[in-house]
Amino acid sequence: MEVGKIAKSDDTRINDEITASSCRLIGVDGSQLGLFAIRDAQRVADDQGLDLVEIAPNAEPPVCKVMDYGKFKYQQAMKAKAARKNQSKVEVKEMKFRPKIDVGDYETKKGHVLRFLKKGARVKITIMFRGREMAHPEQGLNVLERLAEDLKPYATVESKPKMEGRNMLMLLAPIKGAFDEDKAASDTK
Repeated sequence: MEVGKIAKSDDTRINDEITASSCRLIGVDGSQLGLFAIRDAQRVADDQGLDLVEIAPNAEPPVCKVMDYGKFKYQQAMKAKAARKNQSKVEVKEMKFRPKIDVGDYETKKGHVLRFLKKGARVKITIMFRGREMAHPEQGLNVLERLAEDLKPYATVESKPKMEGRNMLMLLAPIKGAFDEDKAASDTK
């Protein structure tokens, strides 16, 4: 590479950066123009006011295309942005319970968990133990089993209850289509 020339971050070589002596040239419209010496291929691109871009550097001889490199980079960026936009990201929400939770609090938190599941998020249920509560982990297990049973039509237990330090964890995942009946029922009202 010549002194003063900077390689692009995506390693695509254009115009004077192409080091091969000859190339297979593709025109702006995608037509095969044949084998050209790099100087001649560069002249073809310059005559059209465009760039000579090496699109297949490992081919023998390398394949180069006459194109507007700035426009090409912009289109690539837009494709990547559209791909990221259409990507679905699964969220994991967390709901914390205590082993001796009151009935009202339990129902409220169960409602929140149900709302998270309805939006398609996975929910991590944490039972927090303090002090002497550690002597009775079965109380926390009972809360988790009760919650799993109450939410059985809407969620599956993705990871069974397990202890991690002073906390007991369980992961719930929504069942696809479980909330469709609820939506259909509310639409008819």
